[in-house]
Amino acid sequence: MAGLSCRLLLLCLAAAGASADLVLEEVRRSLDLSTHLAKISAELSLANAPGGAAASTFLLALEPGLEPRLAHLGVQVKGEEEEENALEVKETKVKGKSGKFFSVKLPSPLAPGAKTQTTRVKLASRNVESYTKLGNPSRTEDTIEYGPFKDIPPYSQDTLKVHYENNSPFLTITSMTRVIEVSHWGNIAVEETVDLKHTGAVLKGPFSRYDYQRQPDSGISSVKSFKTILPAAAQDVYYRDEIGNISTSHLLVLDDSVEMEIRPRFPLFGGWKTHYIIGYNLPSYEYLYNLGDQYALKMRFVDHVFDEQVTDSLTVKIVLPEGAKNIHVDSPYEINRASDELHYTYLDTFGRPVIVAHKSNLVEQHIQDIVVHYTFNKILMLQEPLLVVGAFYILFFTVIVYVRLDFSITKDPAAEARMKVACITEQVLTLVNKRLGLYRHFDEAVNKYKQSRDISTLNSGKKSLEMEHKALTNEIASLQSKLKTEGSDLCDKVSEIQKLDGQVKELVLKSSVEAERLVAGKLKKDTYIENEKMHSNKRQDLVSKIDNILDAL
Repeated sequence: MAGLSCRLLLLCLAAAGASADLVLEEVRRSLDLSTHLAKISAELSLANAPGGAAASTFLLALEPGLEPRLAHLGVQVKGEEEEENALEVKETKVKGKSGKFFSVKLPSPLAPGAKTQTTRVKLASRNVESYTKLGNPSRTEDTIEYGPFKDIPPYSQDTLKVHYENNSPFLTITSMTRVIEVSHWGNIAVEETVDLKHTGAVLKGPFSRYDYQRQPDSGISSVKSFKTILPAAAQDVYYRDEIGNISTSHLLVLDDSVEMEIRPRFPLFGGWKTHYIIGYNLPSYEYLYNLGDQYALKMRFVDHVFDEQVTDSLTVKIVLPEGAKNIHVDSPYEINRASDELHYTYLDTFGRPVIVAHKSNLVEQHIQDIVVHYTFNKILMLQEPLLVVGAFYILFFTVIVYVRLDFSITKDPAAEARMKVACITEQVLTLVNKRLGLYRHFDEAVNKYKQSRDISTLNSGKKSLEMEHKALTNEIASLQSKLKTEGSDLCDKVSEIQKLDGQVKELVLKSSVEAERLVAGKLKKDTYIENEKMHSNKRQDLVSKIDNILDAL
């Protein structure tokens, strides 16, 4: 059971001009208490008494007890569209009167021309414990009607109390932070952090999830899920809480919106609360307009979270691109601007400006657009790409310097000795292979001599062999001495190579002598072939031994 107590408030009217005399011909008030959000509407028939002056404004008086709970007040001409025919309302003061008063500007001055009032209360159920019996009210199921009351003086009031049953879920956003991050590269990221609480009657006794799921009629005032309406262009939607992503949500893409079913990890009973984060991306071309360096961002200050939503406290942060200046905000209603902040993300240097605004006690009527104007030099869009290029350039340059320079503080004698030995060994390998190549060239000279029988060819080849072989052998001997100086045991292996090479050279020269005797007719061909084969086999064995030693170096 839930109780409600309210006063029967009589709207008072007074003409703006001293000679104007406004009267209420008829007032029809309706109190919709079927949900957790109390909605009070009044239809006023306004007339200007004959003989008075034209009136352009009138006053609305709000009961003092309702002042801290008022979320929205709007006035419009009956039967016409609200947005196009909403009347201008401003808070004002009345001399000698306490409380909150509002001045309403008429669409056109009311020329010169008493009162009745009825009040209808719509309840959430037909179960009513008690209600005020003021003026013989009539009751039909879930509706109580008071009046009509005639000749009501201005600023008069009387108390109306109704005690009735209301099992509607009293869902309230206790705190909400809405972050809108604008990028000139084509994307607007929106993230909302919501603290939700069931502000209805507190659940008493234990809770059994088994019984709750088994009995469909249990927990009629609990909240299992609700629908959030996102913009039609919303994409990459995510929904998570402290534990992580919540996969029980459902997304329905419609023509004019994206409908998301939010299902908390547990049902919400009276006094229970939950915390979650919802985010999505929007294409910036649908919300961001520009003319040269002048930009305007047009987005909702607060968006639809659930039907009949009530928000106790809202913080909106709009993160503009780095370099945005001359920031100006146009709001359809009063908001509290805090000091601008700075936000740093990847590749930011001096920070992105952040507009911070607060507002409390919001309802669905506050779902309206705000416009943020700012200037931005488009050349600043090259800042991040240039920073990336510069970062890679510095990285590559650093690697090159690091590889080529020795930054060690102390020297390692052993490491230096090993490096010297390795360098000497590499030179020995090169010279030995080059010396073995001389023998192959000399073999070619011997073969040419056997064909041409030109002794000068053979002598030239032999002379070249002796000279180059001597030079290479001396270089290898010099390197051998260096290895001995460094104390390397490779010195003995080089000495072994030198001895084997001497035997190879001796066989090569014997082959040339055999070729001379063959050409001169002093040696039979069969004997030459047999001797050449024997020399070749020995030579091959020696070269193999040299190669094995080279592989071991």
